[in-house]
This record gives sequence, structure tokens and C-alpha cells, in this order.
Amino acid sequence: MKMKELLLFLSCVLGVSADGLHSDVALLGCSDFDGEDMYALDGEELWYADFNKHTGVEPQPPFVDHMSYQEGTYDTAVANQQICRSNLKIVRAAMKDFPTKHIVPSGVMIYTRDEVEPGLQNTLICHVTGFYPAPVNVSWTKNGEKVTEGTSINVPYVSKDLGTFTQISRLQFTPQLGDVYSCTVEHLALTQPTTKIYDVEASQSAPGVGPAVFCGVGLTVGLLGVAAGTFFLIKGNECS
Repeated sequence: MKMKELLLFLSCVLGVSADGLHSDVALLGCSDFDGEDMYALDGEELWYADFNKHTGVEPQPPFVDHMSYQEGTYDTAVANQQICRSNLKIVRAAMKDFPTKHIVPSGVMIYTRDEVEPGLQNTLICHVTGFYPAPVNVSWTKNGEKVTEGTSINVPYVSKDLGTFTQISRLQFTPQLGDVYSCTVEHLALTQPTTKIYDVEASQSAPGVGPAVFCGVGLTVGLLGVAAGTFFLIKGNECS
């Protein structure tokens, strides 16, 4: 086990558009070893900085109106990391004995991005919400065998309650009848891992929830509102 401290800054914009109230979130975070910079709308990621691959990522599904960020957004994220780490040193000294809290993930869902058709490539999504501190660890299996190829996981971002986190892992797969997949979630607050199962054959008799989840996002541009800022300090143990 090793001690890890992470400083997060959250900026929210609440606005009203023709189809209701929307929430625009910008999240900047850093630790001594890694960092995050992301933007989301109504709880769904629009853009995040991948500091390992040195690029910005727009993980938006193909069936929504795509929103792109201007050139230089990733370079700004890199510069923000230097400022964040400087602030982290100050906050760490000021909050030296800040108590640690652990919150068990309140929800783990597994679903497909698109309607399932055997033999046609798709994406399995493992959606984890309501945990603290970040991050969670997500692993995948296919027919009981561990799978790493085609998997990815986003940076954790603040949930709507502003006190817990949400994180999403994805698995690129080609569904075949008889195949069974699972995603297993590990977190400091869990006494044992939580596993969710996806059965390709069983899914053929049940409606998919992937498109419904994403269509509910309601990607709307031109938000009007007032910005409010806050920051979070996470001091927790992360499995090395």
C-alpha cells in the first residue's frame, strides 16, 4: 500500500436550454504521480486529457452530435498540471491531518453502447458511481478468462452530488451467442470486489440500455448560467 494525495478543482455551470436544465462540469486534478483534466455535460464525458498518450480524447458515442474542443486544449491541460501540483504542496501542508473517508460504490452497471447484433463489433460499458476516494480498479473477463486487449478506463470525475466520483471502463468486443462477459470493480471501501455479468444470448431477449443511457444525456450547446467553483482534497490509500 502507498499513500496518495490528489487535489481536485471542480467548476460547474448550470444553465437552462430549450429542453431543460443542464450541468456543465470542468474537472482538474493532480497528484505527485499523475493528473486529470476533463469536461463533461450532464454527467457524460465530452473531453479528457490522456497524459500517458499525450493527447486529448473525445469519448463521445457516434449516435450523438459530436462536440469538438479547440486546438491547444491539451497543451493548456499540461500547463494546468504544473499549477495544480504547486497548489497541492500548499494544501497538503495546510490540511496535514485531514481525516480520510471511504464510501462504497453505490452503483455498478454493465451495458452495451449500441444495440447488440451477433458478429458485429460493439462496446461493453462498466459504469461505476457513488464512490470515494477515487479511483476504482475495473477488470474484465470473457467466458471466465481475463481480458485486457481492447479495454480502457476514463479518469474519475465528480458525480452530481459533488461528494463522490463516477468512473467508466469500456471493452471493445464482438458479441457471439454463448459468450458471457463480466466486469469486476475493486475499491478501498469494498470488503470484496463487485462483479456484474453480461450474457450475450440473454441480451437478445432484453432491450439494450446503452443508447437509452447516452440519449438521455441531451447534449445541448449554448448553456446560460453562473459559474461556481469549489475544490476537493482527496487523501486516501491506493493499492500499489
